[in-house]
Amino acid sequence: MTTQQPRVLLVDDEKDLCMLMHMSLKRIGIQAEAAYNITQAKQQLKAQHFDACLTDLNLPDGDGIQLVRHVTEYYPNTPIAVITAYGNMEIAIAALKAGAFDFVSKPVRSEDLQQLLEKAIIPNEDNNSHLTASSAIEERMLIGSSEVIQQLKHTIRKISKTQAPVFITGESGTGKEVVANLIHCLSNRKNGPFVPINCGAIPVELMESELFGHKKGSFTNANQDKQGLIQAAHGGSLFLDEIAELPMNMQVKLLRAVQEKKIRPIGSDVEIAVDFRIISATHQNLEALIQQGKFRQDLFFRLHVMDIRLPPLRERGQDILELAHYFIQKICQEWQIPNKQLTVTAQQFLLEQRFSGNVRELRNIIERALTLSDSTVLDIQHIRYHSESRLNSQTSNPVPVKVPEPETKPIAYPNEILTPRQRFKLPEEGLEAYLENIEKNILLNALEMTHWNRTMAAKKLQMSFRSLRYRLKKFGLDVEGEEDS
Repeated sequence: MTTQQPRVLLVDDEKDLCMLMHMSLKRIGIQAEAAYNITQAKQQLKAQHFDACLTDLNLPDGDGIQLVRHVTEYYPNTPIAVITAYGNMEIAIAALKAGAFDFVSKPVRSEDLQQLLEKAIIPNEDNNSHLTASSAIEERMLIGSSEVIQQLKHTIRKISKTQAPVFITGESGTGKEVVANLIHCLSNRKNGPFVPINCGAIPVELMESELFGHKKGSFTNANQDKQGLIQAAHGGSLFLDEIAELPMNMQVKLLRAVQEKKIRPIGSDVEIAVDFRIISATHQNLEALIQQGKFRQDLFFRLHVMDIRLPPLRERGQDILELAHYFIQKICQEWQIPNKQLTVTAQQFLLEQRFSGNVRELRNIIERALTLSDSTVLDIQHIRYHSESRLNSQTSNPVPVKVPEPETKPIAYPNEILTPRQRFKLPEEGLEAYLENIEKNILLNALEMTHWNRTMAAKKLQMSFRSLRYRLKKFGLDVEGEEDS
């Protein structure tokens, strides 16, 4: 590691501001040089190495975004941040999309400048060892070598260098949380916390307290101060999965938290400064929800700066087998059983499926197949057991849930008109047990169709997530597992 002071290029035509920033940086051991227009900045960048660049957006000889694009293209290892007028989020977002690392608003405070550059200037480690470590993280977290996955890895590497908000879309089960975590692990926030939140899994009445925290005595049963999940992400990354489930009043509070980097816990008169990167995800069409008045357009634009689309498993070719082998090895290790192999027939069968549940469904298939197989191999009969009708489906649209029809064996009254009560055989187990059995079957059908994604199952049954959880607990079906994402 080098002992040289980090060097930063300040680009602003306000010489007094450059002087103030120069003094602030000197106090924290950062050497700064000034350029007063784009031409001078390009000359200095060409003449010497800088660890980071900070530029105003309004310069005498052009737009600061031009300099952002220039640095991104010709000096990709030099992070560049921008100075924006207070509240001008549209320009700030445009700069982030052009490749800026982050932004700071005028008037520039010393603490904001220090925090920004501390994130931008990574200690000058051996670049090869850094790349090797990054590749190892990618291979461990994002399995696959198909062209679409290689492109996804390239996009993630590029995005992880910035502080810009990331918006992830993709079908359920494609691994949105895995990608969010990978972005965090490859970023300079990797030593901070990664806080994932499933917005659809938090009851509406508890959501504000869960996200923003509360003070003791602020409401009934608030027996002590509680830190919110947003504050828990300070210094790291906040992942909001199923962001479309966020109620409108929470969307307003989240927008302020993202823009101002401040939160106010319930019952508090004081705002708390928080430093986090927001990553959000959904499988729904937010633009359609905006048109329906169910999602705020201003929040959408604030979150939708860098976007990533995750490909469904059926578009990933041989990745299906790579993932299958990975799951077999991982599960066998967890269960402490000998490793097993897929037969050629089983491999071919997997390659022909559509996987409407994507990677999560493939893992479930492998797990059940390992349970069924008593030999050293997994053959087609072990995989087909998972639900051959679903595997062979030619559409990813699930079959609607149908209520099991009661037994319709009529009582023998050949010469009489049957009353409604007489048309059905009365259940021997009693009405309550009979209805509970029907309810349990409906719940199981909905869970199977959504591959045990409880958020989606609740939507299909047109009930709240909380109501579904209550019913699942009643029947002993509420098994805690991986997040529904």
